[in-house]
Amino acid sequence: MKAVIYARYSSEMQREESIEGQIRECKEYAEKENITIVNTYIDRAVSAKTDNRPAFQQMIADSKKKLFDAVMVWKLDRFARNRTDSAIYKAVLKKNNVKVISAKENISDGPEGIILEAIIEGMSEYYSAELAVKVTRGMTENALKAKFNGGNYTFGYVIDENKHFKPDPMTAPIVVEVFQKYADGGTIQGIADYMKSKNIKTTKGNAVNFNRVQHILTNRRYLGEYKFKDTVIPNAFEPIVPQALFDEVQKRMEKNRTGAAKYKAKQLYLLTDKLFCGKCEEKMVGECGHNKKGITYYYYKCVGAKRRKCDKKSVRKQYIEDKVIHETMKMLCDERVINQMVDSLFKIQSERKTMLPLMEKQLAET
Repeated sequence: MKAVIYARYSSEMQREESIEGQIRECKEYAEKENITIVNTYIDRAVSAKTDNRPAFQQMIADSKKKLFDAVMVWKLDRFARNRTDSAIYKAVLKKNNVKVISAKENISDGPEGIILEAIIEGMSEYYSAELAVKVTRGMTENALKAKFNGGNYTFGYVIDENKHFKPDPMTAPIVVEVFQKYADGGTIQGIADYMKSKNIKTTKGNAVNFNRVQHILTNRRYLGEYKFKDTVIPNAFEPIVPQALFDEVQKRMEKNRTGAAKYKAKQLYLLTDKLFCGKCEEKMVGECGHNKKGITYYYYKCVGAKRRKCDKKSVRKQYIEDKVIHETMKMLCDERVINQMVDSLFKIQSERKTMLPLMEKQLAET
């Protein structure tokens, strides 16, 4: 009989020795039973509760080539911890004249072997499900006490000896600076580039990128909020970012999200976020198209029309932008408008004269 060995471990906390032990005992069993091992398939740190295992799927595919007669596992729970997957893939192997052999579980080929195998697989699935419940219960208890539950560290916080979050004196000010820069008009990419120029790294030691900055700006943990699944605890530990600053950043991000097309478009659409449909009052967004000769046309289209909720036709970009610029220039040349603008500027300036001494005094006290 020719066989292949399938070995697997499910957790990063398990070591390579786990695989070596499985293979060694399978080879000992094969030698005793006069079975020739022709190949080995290994999945590292992959759970058997899912069939999404690269080496496992390759082994199932290779079984069609008639290169081996059996799949040998250390124990049946290495093959699958899910009875449905176990039944499906054993049926596939059986169709290809390949059977599953357990090196440590003596299962006969008779009717009693079918019952024993079903019991072993049921116990494996029960153990896996019970362990998941216990782990979730323990992590929920930790969450209720605002304790660190493992996983990636949060930039700006350190974990103390009691597994509680504490602002990191080195990185917490950087988090506040990131929020302030964005609130003051900075872009996510610009902030990422700034952090790179300062050689600021993530908690894993990687360079800061666009996604990392975006994650920082939306992470409610900086408000001192702890969340685990459906458990949310406000004010669980000391916040890093003030609520007002966090809210200001979220409003600006939402505004930029709805008007993101102007950043993505290669062509500059001057009226992005400023042009609205006269029929349904939805935004008009910039788009382009090509004719048969390959000539590109640029225009604005109603969002409602894109969703087929409005019959507004598209408007040529050049036409509408020229029209708006012409009307704007006419308005700016109107003496009455100029006087209103001057009055507004003087009003702002007078307010600044009142506010400036107060702010300078506050700054000095700080």
